[in-house]
Amino acid sequence: MISLEDVTAAAERIRGKVIRTPTLPSHALSRATGADITLKLENLQAVGSFKERGAANKLALLTPEERARGVIAVSAGNHAQGVARHASLLGIDAVIVMPKFTPTGKVVRTRNWGARVILEGETFAEALMFAQDMQAREGRTFVHPYDDVAVMAGQGTCALELLEDAGELDMLVAPIGGGGLLAGCSIAARALRPNMELIGVQVESYDSLAAFPGPATHPNGGSTIAEGIAVLQIGKQTDVIIRKQVDKVLVVSECAIENAITLLAEGAKQVSEGAGAAALAAVLTYPDLFRGKKVALPISGGNIDSRILANTLLRAMLRDGRILRLVMEIPDRPGVLADISKTIGEAGGNIIEVSHQRLFAAPSVQAAQLEVMIEARDPEHAALITKALERTYIVRRA
Repeated sequence: MISLEDVTAAAERIRGKVIRTPTLPSHALSRATGADITLKLENLQAVGSFKERGAANKLALLTPEERARGVIAVSAGNHAQGVARHASLLGIDAVIVMPKFTPTGKVVRTRNWGARVILEGETFAEALMFAQDMQAREGRTFVHPYDDVAVMAGQGTCALELLEDAGELDMLVAPIGGGGLLAGCSIAARALRPNMELIGVQVESYDSLAAFPGPATHPNGGSTIAEGIAVLQIGKQTDVIIRKQVDKVLVVSECAIENAITLLAEGAKQVSEGAGAAALAAVLTYPDLFRGKKVALPISGGNIDSRILANTLLRAMLRDGRILRLVMEIPDRPGVLADISKTIGEAGGNIIEVSHQRLFAAPSVQAAQLEVMIEARDPEHAALITKALERTYIVRRA
């Protein structure tokens, strides 16, 4: 097990090589959740993630002989970029193995840091096996994304900064993929704030610690917006530390993470990837556990594909009633579309998209089916728009 001394030594070792990210209260999130929320903005690191801390510490500890042989890592994106950046800064040749499902943006950014990227494996486990085989053949140093004492110590520096800057806290909530962040942070937190509650968060498809503190289970896996924590089993060393130091582990849904991404963007004005929003998703999912408490949440990463972010925001708006999809049976005659547009406009709605189908969807050749997507202020406003249209037309919500 690593110690507080290991974490503080890592902090000195990487000082000036990574950003001391801001620790800020979020009044918007506090109002939305009923908790007193403080954010640690690791999404502002040079590579957009806390993973840079562990990579910087691990590479700084390599011997000259190990640097000459090069390094290899496996990652779904953020660890990859951290290793690639700091290998480049130190003049170390780096190979990064990434699962095939890794978002294109993370692949491109990793290559841009100077590493050679190999896409291999349908799962993280398959990518890991390929990387381990390659490491054995070429004699490179394997930089594990989480199950490594130097990496964990580096990740723990996030908590050192947080505890210095945030003042008194009741809880620290952090995502769990392989467990490196929570393991490292828990070492610092338990030593410096022994009474603070430590909580880990997993996404439901990768909830190996759902029975915590009971034995680990074997999750189903599959696609998730939180690909940064899409790890079927946490590391052996991280598991030991988490079981010794952490109070509880919570599981959140895909929908909760999407809502958390949206709330961070709209409320806190912070871009977060799925894994980075997992801690806030837990606060949204289990409000009674956090209400009235001083809660610290690391926004662990901000590397989200622009298309996924846009779709996530739209899906959240659709769920909470700010985007309204209506299907109307309308007479096929001149002026009807203009009347519908006028009715929506007078009600204060903003038309986003219109689909007008005469030939196949309408029940009669003298009728048409209109599907319209409307932006509303809130659910009450959406209901007002719908009621205004129902005075003249047959309307159903899609």
